[in-house]
Amino acid sequence: MITNKQDIRERSFDFALSTVKNCRRIKERHKEFILTDQLVRSSTSVGANMREARNAESKADFIHKLSICQKECDESIYWLELLMALLNEEKEHLLTIHDEANQLLRIIKTISLRTKENSKWTKR
Repeated sequence: MITNKQDIRERSFDFALSTVKNCRRIKERHKEFILTDQLVRSSTSVGANMREARNAESKADFIHKLSICQKECDESIYWLELLMALLNEEKEHLLTIHDEANQLLRIIKTISLRTKENSKWTKR
C-alpha cells in the first residue's frame, strides 16, 4: 500500500484516500454511517493539517499544526478500533489502515519532537 520512502504529505493523503474508499464500502455493505463519517472526518483532517503545517508562518505554528495532525490521527485510530470491534468481517481491511495510522502517528510525533528540540537549541 504505502512505501517507507514516501513523503509524509503523500502518506497522509494516501491514508485519507484509502480510509474514504473503505468507509464507502462499509456504508454500502453494513449501512454504518455515524462511525464511518467520524472516521472520514478525522482521517482526512490529518492530511489537511499536514498541508497547513507545510505553509506554517513560524516554528510555533508548524508545531501547532503537527499537534492537530497527531490528535486527528489518534482519533482515527479510535474510530478504526471501534469499527473493527463492531464489524469483525471488516477487520482485515481495516487492519491495514489501522497499521498505517499508527505509523503516521509515530512519524508525526517524531517530527514534532525534533522540531521542538531544534527550537530549543536555536534559542540558546
